Amino acid sequence: MNTYKITVLPGDGIGPEVTRQAIKVLNEVSKVYGFNVEYVYADIGGIAIDKTGEPLPAETLELCRNSDAVLLGAVGGEKWDSLPLDKRPEAGLLAIRSGLGVFANFRPAKIFPPLKNASPLKDRVIGDGLDVLVLRELTGGIYFGERKRTVHMAEPAAYDTMIYKKSEIERIARLAFETARKRKNRVTSVDKANVLEVSRFWRETVTEVSKEYPDVELNHMYVDNAAMQLVINPNQFDVIVTGNMFGDILSDEASMITGSIGMLPSASLNSTGFGLYEPVHGSAPDIAGQNKANPLATILSVAMMLKYSFNLEKESEAIENAVLSVLQDGFVTRDLATDGSKVLGCEEMGDAVASRIK
Repeated sequence: MNTYKITVLPGDGIGPEVTRQAIKVLNEVSKVYGFNVEYVYADIGGIAIDKTGEPLPAETLELCRNSDAVLLGAVGGEKWDSLPLDKRPEAGLLAIRSGLGVFANFRPAKIFPPLKNASPLKDRVIGDGLDVLVLRELTGGIYFGERKRTVHMAEPAAYDTMIYKKSEIERIARLAFETARKRKNRVTSVDKANVLEVSRFWRETVTEVSKEYPDVELNHMYVDNAAMQLVINPNQFDVIVTGNMFGDILSDEASMITGSIGMLPSASLNSTGFGLYEPVHGSAPDIAGQNKANPLATILSVAMMLKYSFNLEKESEAIENAVLSVLQDGFVTRDLATDGSKVLGCEEMGDAVASRIK
């Protein structure tokens, strides 16, 4: 019987609540399908700052490196907003992504049929459904470039540098084309090549890599147009590949098309398949501890973990099918509620999904 070691980083706000429910579901899957899970817990973000003064303690990173996968809840909150940038909870996220080398962030935006009414888009726009994958480069770009406060022409000023090496663009582009081959064979590369030199370099490099994949259709789109097209014609997209900052923005936009950011999982992978799995939503401190959070994004992140890091396809599908079953029965959390919905709390939603694992 295989045993998988998972480091759990509950984090801040609703992070501990949603990770508890994901672990509840994972435990049920492991029991039904016959494998073992060993959990190790560590701190990241605000709670780590309170305990150690650092958003990512060295001990946490070492535990993650010695595990088979990492499950992260959420970080941040107003409590720590006044700290210097390199000491805020979000700095822990950047540091763990860099420290684990997880350069590729998979963010699927998929509408479950029972939630079509929760989407702000009209039926004529959504059609029969929506299934878009945003593939975001995660360890390069402006979030990792040089930044500085300075004086420019006698005035206080600041700058952040967007920089991409060719090898960084090539590896995320190849992953996009390989992923598209398992979907609908379409890749849209998003940039701002009409203004930014780094985007022109990005576009040239992606085009060069595309020659290795003649069976996959490639088109390029400026980021502002991509943001518009996601709302007026989202079904034109299959795999969207883009840089760190653009991917951050577009994946959040795509999440709201599905009805709630509480439904979006994510997987951040390195070159060996090791993954950091987390929901796309934030820490939502305003509802923390009130049993109101939506745990489905975290539960679906565990499904991605089983699929991408452990190659457990049937087990991953079992979680997705359980989530679909709960939604088909009309059960939702409050962020998805419409007329006639049966609203569940965070813990009760975890129970409902776990009970439907087959």
